[in-house]
Amino acid sequence: MWSACGFVSSFSCAGGAGAAAGRALSRGAAAAAAASGLKSWCAAKSGRGREVVSSSGARVVRASASSSMAASVDAFKVALCQVAVGDDKQKNLAHARQMLRSAKERGAELAVLPECFNSPYGTQFFREYAETLPEVGEDAGAALSPSVQMLLETAQETGMYIVGGSVPEITQDGKVYNTSLSVSPQGQLVAKHRKVHLFDIDVQGGIRFMESDTLSPGQCMTTFDMANGVRVGVSICYDIRFPELSMLMAEAGCQLLCFPGAFNMTTGPAHWELLGRARALDNQLYVAMCSPCRDVQASYHAWGHSSLFSPWGEVLATTEEKEDIVVGTVDLKRLESVRSSIPVRKQKRSDLYRLTKL
Repeated sequence: MWSACGFVSSFSCAGGAGAAAGRALSRGAAAAAAASGLKSWCAAKSGRGREVVSSSGARVVRASASSSMAASVDAFKVALCQVAVGDDKQKNLAHARQMLRSAKERGAELAVLPECFNSPYGTQFFREYAETLPEVGEDAGAALSPSVQMLLETAQETGMYIVGGSVPEITQDGKVYNTSLSVSPQGQLVAKHRKVHLFDIDVQGGIRFMESDTLSPGQCMTTFDMANGVRVGVSICYDIRFPELSMLMAEAGCQLLCFPGAFNMTTGPAHWELLGRARALDNQLYVAMCSPCRDVQASYHAWGHSSLFSPWGEVLATTEEKEDIVVGTVDLKRLESVRSSIPVRKQKRSDLYRLTKL
């Protein structure tokens, strides 16, 4: 439980009996996932660290809330692939693959795809385009879905980490989730995040949208460690409006938060940049927000403007509404400098308020 001045936000997990973290997605995947420092967890209700079951069903060990700032590199490049998405899944996947290859050519070590990169965004599309997705460490054999296969192959081909935006996921019980898969340069699944906060809004004179008409919410926060020592947090779109989730990931040691998203023409101009800068500034870390490009012929018009924000709250790299690849640098020395110059983490008044995990 996190509580501050009477406000309480809680996160808990309940996994299925069929969870099996020990099985490998590919030969040696379980060992590689452990070596990568996979962190996809929920806080235990008792408040004590323990082995828990993630929202995806994989059994993992909850990490400590701190992470060493020392990494094996001082800086690395992140690419945000603001791709065009149509109604042909195979074309969407082929196009995303090409964009990822271009990101590698521009020096990226980590690339991010947008929310629903394999399908149009909309409640009428989620179930139609949904795929069965593997769990971290699961042996899926030859039954990989098209989107998963593309992500695994492209990560291995390019040698990049890929935060695979999100794709609609359908489970055996018929539930549909908005799910992000993160893949290592070895072509192995290292993290799986289901969108925690569903986009249910009704803005007078603007937009009404109800993801909960089709989707079920995830139950966990998700992070993973890159081989260079950087810890990355992954959430999806509307999740960014809930600062407690970003605070949880920051307390877990993240230096970079990735938010695949698809803000619209009502919320995008007003809040997209503001929220990215706020989460980066509040938590003194880097924030990457990746959107699909805008298609005025589609039923849903995305804002675009994929951006990378610094721990100082700056816009480091951005674009407009058209298809583009945004490349920016995550500078760990700059991050350390910001945190030491304004040491808010050390100055919190734990005698007046504190954040407490369930």
